[in-house]
Amino acid sequence: MDFNLTAEQRKLVASFRAFGTDTFTPEATSRWCKDQGLPDAVVKRFVDLYFGSHRVSQGSAVAHSLFEQVLIVEELSRCAGATLPFQNDLFNLHIIDGLATDGSTDAVLSDYRETGRLMFALAISEPDGGSDVMSMKTSTQTVDGKIILNGRKSYVNNGEYAPSILVAAIDRDAQTSDKYPALALWLVPRHAKGIAAVPVNKIGQSMLPFASLSFQDVELLPEWRVSGEEGDFRRLFQLLEYGRVLLCASSLGMAQAAMEDAVAHARSRKAFGVQVSRFQQIETMLTDMEVRLQNMRAMLYRAACAVDDNADDKRLSVSLMKRYVPQAAVEVATDAMQILGGLGYTESSRVSRIWRDCRGNQIAEGTDQIMVYISAPLIMEKYREF
Repeated sequence: MDFNLTAEQRKLVASFRAFGTDTFTPEATSRWCKDQGLPDAVVKRFVDLYFGSHRVSQGSAVAHSLFEQVLIVEELSRCAGATLPFQNDLFNLHIIDGLATDGSTDAVLSDYRETGRLMFALAISEPDGGSDVMSMKTSTQTVDGKIILNGRKSYVNNGEYAPSILVAAIDRDAQTSDKYPALALWLVPRHAKGIAAVPVNKIGQSMLPFASLSFQDVELLPEWRVSGEEGDFRRLFQLLEYGRVLLCASSLGMAQAAMEDAVAHARSRKAFGVQVSRFQQIETMLTDMEVRLQNMRAMLYRAACAVDDNADDKRLSVSLMKRYVPQAAVEVATDAMQILGGLGYTESSRVSRIWRDCRGNQIAEGTDQIMVYISAPLIMEKYREF
């Protein structure tokens, strides 16, 4: 598959490289990780640049193709050497663009373009479910003429601070004709009575403040419903692929940053009077790191194109990518830490932050093990005729 970028795509990457290099200095990135978020001016500059670029999908909330979003997230993650909130914003736009009924998200998109911040936090994952979305228990049901929401959600990015929560819930009042239960999305004001949030303290991905949310007898207004057609559960499964691709773009960008830091150190550091990069063990590590990076990029770009083209093998491409890329990124970051020696194990080195953030990506958006569960049956089907 040919991944040569078009002139427009090269221009897109160059514009975000300039933005990332200017914005995500080591000092600024470290400070924003401690602050658990980006300043208003930074997110607004991103949104202005994103929507000001060439649009592929006119009228769509996501504006660019998934492949171009991958290029953007990869480049900014490389510049920052950290997990950034932009990939989550783009994934959330895919969710609401793919599931919301016509016109129901106009205000969301308008507010995002004006402020640079999404007005909602996406709540899908649950404490007892994790990667198993089918085990969702959060639900709505009409009681005495009122629509009542009950349940719990975990790892909700920005769940404490967003003005609204986009909650995925089983609709107990509806029936479906297939094996999947009826699903609806509700845009619920964060301070509605019955909602409680507890922060989740993580070891990485510091710019993404996570929270656990509980919904106890929350009364919903009908106009808060933004989806609820038959087949939405199946569409949600398909949309999760966007999140996995964007997460892997972040992993690749951070792994590339780790590689660049390792090469710079190996080139400048001397041990026993010899430049470290000339040690055979270091040469082997750098070679293996580059092999992983090239494999990661090929799998990521292929998966993104498969989703864009709605290819028959897109689900297998995405699951194989998610199985390989985060793990390979951790291996690249691990080797980079080893090359940097004691310096790589300190808070002052961004390689240690990259390692923590990449390690979290092996869990987020479906664990490594879940990807095997998804991939194996698809592989068996692929080779049925052989």
